[in-house]
Amino acid sequence: MRKRRVPKYCHHAPSDQAYVRVSGRTIYLGKHGSNESHEAYGRLIAELATSDQKSTPHRPVDANDLALAELCEAYQNHAEQYYRKGGKLSPWINHIRLATERLCKLYGTTPAVEFGPLRLKAFRQTLIDTGNSRRYINKLIAIIPQVFKWGASEELVPASTYEALRTVEGLKKGRTTAPETEPILPVADAVVDATLPFLPSVVADMIRIQRLTAARPGEICSLRPIDIDRSQPVWRYVPETHKTEHHGRQRVIFIGPQAQEVLAPYLERGLESHCFSPRDSEVIRRAELHRRRVTPINYGNRPGTNVKQVKRRSPKTSYSKDSYRRAIARAVVRANKERPGKPEPIPHWHPNQLRHTAATDIRHQFGLEAAQVICGHASADITQVYAERDLTLAEEIARKVG
Repeated sequence: MRKRRVPKYCHHAPSDQAYVRVSGRTIYLGKHGSNESHEAYGRLIAELATSDQKSTPHRPVDANDLALAELCEAYQNHAEQYYRKGGKLSPWINHIRLATERLCKLYGTTPAVEFGPLRLKAFRQTLIDTGNSRRYINKLIAIIPQVFKWGASEELVPASTYEALRTVEGLKKGRTTAPETEPILPVADAVVDATLPFLPSVVADMIRIQRLTAARPGEICSLRPIDIDRSQPVWRYVPETHKTEHHGRQRVIFIGPQAQEVLAPYLERGLESHCFSPRDSEVIRRAELHRRRVTPINYGNRPGTNVKQVKRRSPKTSYSKDSYRRAIARAVVRANKERPGKPEPIPHWHPNQLRHTAATDIRHQFGLEAAQVICGHASADITQVYAERDLTLAEEIARKVG
């Protein structure tokens, strides 16, 4: 990172004032050479040293001069430095950009100090009118007070503006016209089993391992041999990065015998290489196409002769959450087209549902605390969201009592 240059203490001869130049702006400090001017200069240098150079705009003479668009731009720059994992931007930055950009289309030129609860509600109404779901609207709206909280900490806006925005409560279910999203439910084993034959073998094994370990999709995609401790009968997988690492929590995924059997062939590679690679999947696919070749090798195109020299996109060395999800979606479409007869269509499902399925089964067999430990949740309340309640006990009690 480039070291910030310390602004020079200068003399404005016509007025005999001391001044400094910061971000193209002249700041006067008082009579040149006076103790007051040197104290003001020292305070300014200290403030510049503790501020975020890229995110803090030059502070206007009057706070009323700071437009909302300027505050949002400064916060975005700050967020791009703050929301990072492993040197990469967190996906949360996309929500920040979307929320602030939409806000500035309405109130970009409005002074930041004049943006209050009523205007925040008006902005929220535009999100409702465009058909966004209630939960998504609440997620975006919650970002706006955070912008002003950061602005107050940098003395760009008064703290009272932030406190006023906090009084706006989130939309409540059944008390708004914003639509509700369907809850994420477990996916039935029969649905998964019907999909597996239409998946690349690498993705099929990813699904099997995720189903057995209750891991997150991203944790399966980032799995590497170096991250697995195989010194005990039950292996321990500690992801290099995970969803809650910024809270100081460690994530341990336990890999039992069945998952070990599926995973073992993928560990015979470089320690820091990803176990599940689209590149490997493409090699297997081409080998299978060659095996099923009907045209004699002496006729037609030989293997590799019809490959384009300039490829638009080459397979990557690891799956992402999105490519993992897309592979499953394509397999479901293919299965519904190619299965013999006219069976009931396979419903579309995604990898997150596998985690819900595993959590539900673990809770049914071993209890809520066991599901909490396996899923790596800090609170059982979060596990309740993933693991469907076991109503068998309630039915038994009703049969005996009622």
